[in-house]
Amino acid sequence: MTEKRRQFVLLDRDGTLNIERHYLSDPDEVTLLPNTVVGLRQLQALGLGLVVITNQSGVGRGMFDIQRLNAIHERLTMLLEGQGVTLDGIYFCPHTPEDNCQCRKPKPGMAFWAADDLGFSLPHTFVIGDKACDIGIGHNVGATTLLVRTGYGEDEAQYGQSNPHFIVADLLEAAQTIESLLSADFAGKGMIHE
Repeated sequence: MTEKRRQFVLLDRDGTLNIERHYLSDPDEVTLLPNTVVGLRQLQALGLGLVVITNQSGVGRGMFDIQRLNAIHERLTMLLEGQGVTLDGIYFCPHTPEDNCQCRKPKPGMAFWAADDLGFSLPHTFVIGDKACDIGIGHNVGATTLLVRTGYGEDEAQYGQSNPHFIVADLLEAAQTIESLLSADFAGKGMIHE
């Protein structure tokens, strides 16, 4: 019998974990959304790994550099660790849409990179985000997708066509939904992946 691999949650950054700011470029402007910490704590308590995957075309557009982006991610990590939440990784795409790279969401490059580094199965992953590209990357790797209504999520929920598996208010409701799915799956009902 093979050992069960740890499951992971792939999280968008802006509008999902922290307040959406147009091309966030200042570490001091990183502000966690309400219920981010409690939701992430609940996911951690379920034994799930937490990975951030984020498109950061501001780098490719010359609005800020990698050093600045790293400072933003250090600030995010510090805010979360101060509340008892540890991220297993942060992956970013610095390219613009015109670069036609393989890592910019909804393309699956960042998900493949994280899964390879951390040793998890993408079809058993959960993807949480506020935009169509977040839901798209989830669909592209066979994951269970949750659209939060924070950030751009309310508009996507009303007018978008990304077809998430679940639409939730925020990270807390996302965590509660995932807990229910895991409990049902554990009970043998096969709700996550048929």
